[in-house]
Amino acid sequence: MKKIRVAFVFGGKSPEHEVSLLSAKNIIDATDRDIFEIVLIGIDKQGTWCRYPADHYLMSPDNPSEIRLAQTGHVLSFRPGAKDTRILDAETGEPLALPDIFFPIVHGSYGEDGALQGFLKTLGFPCVGSSVSSSAICMDKDITKRLLRDAGLNVVPFVVFDRREDVNFIKLAEHLQLPFFVKPANQGSSVGVSKAIDEDSLDMALRQAFSFDNKVLVETAISGREIECAILGNAAPAASICGEIISQSAFYSYEAKYIDDDGAKIIIPADIGDEVGERIRMTALKAYKALGCRGLARIDFFLEGDGNILVNEVNTLPGFTDISMYPKLWEKTGIAYTDLITALIKYALE
Repeated sequence: MKKIRVAFVFGGKSPEHEVSLLSAKNIIDATDRDIFEIVLIGIDKQGTWCRYPADHYLMSPDNPSEIRLAQTGHVLSFRPGAKDTRILDAETGEPLALPDIFFPIVHGSYGEDGALQGFLKTLGFPCVGSSVSSSAICMDKDITKRLLRDAGLNVVPFVVFDRREDVNFIKLAEHLQLPFFVKPANQGSSVGVSKAIDEDSLDMALRQAFSFDNKVLVETAISGREIECAILGNAAPAASICGEIISQSAFYSYEAKYIDDDGAKIIIPADIGDEVGERIRMTALKAYKALGCRGLARIDFFLEGDGNILVNEVNTLPGFTDISMYPKLWEKTGIAYTDLITALIKYALE
């Protein structure tokens, strides 16, 4: 049987470069080599695409704070064409055997925001995960929340500002309940997120968020349990069992999500009862379909003390690091890591 040639793309220009490398290592290690032929493409922090040998593409792969791309890559050049798209070694001009499919593992901007998906669509390649439009929508927290709200789902109360607007603390505090969370609209993994408890800390939080984006969300800080659900599939997706995140810090930070083993406690399955768990799973599926997601997503919720469910965020390219929830949720639901990767590739081909 001819193997399916899969090009894994990782790294990238976003602040989540190192997390992408950690995710890529786990995904590549788990890929079934009896079914798939692997092609490794790393993108450095300047945006250069290189092909890497399978036996040496990362430096310090087991150290989250030191992991980086190896110096063994060959720079690639892409020549799009209606019928004869080619990928070339930029130094020798030698063409590569074309992949059957791409598996993007580039977290954050230029990766899960539709940019990479659009580039691959232009080249004519299928790719794992959501489409250009769905990826872009889910990356923008403002648009995501508006669409979910229009679909009848509860979201965390929020206000949006751009950098040209003046923020009136008194009016904001009257509209939203203190404390606030301040977030860049188009960053993932808690990058640029901070908590504000008064006017001074709000000013600092806004400055930080605007250093990452031109649009910023200010949200009510919800006092509730953080519950997550993984989704897998296309037109008829499935929902995993639910898991709970118990952060050991003020909130579930970037480091706690991907780097610090002690930054958060993960409980799978979440101790929330069958009825609440089923409501969250059904809500996750509704959100997934409302946003046009395909392949995979992780839906994050707040569960309030009275049983009210709020959708927090939708992540179309969740982490696959050693402490990431998405693969852990599916493993506990009954899908082993290798089988999960195979399913994701097959859903993309579908």
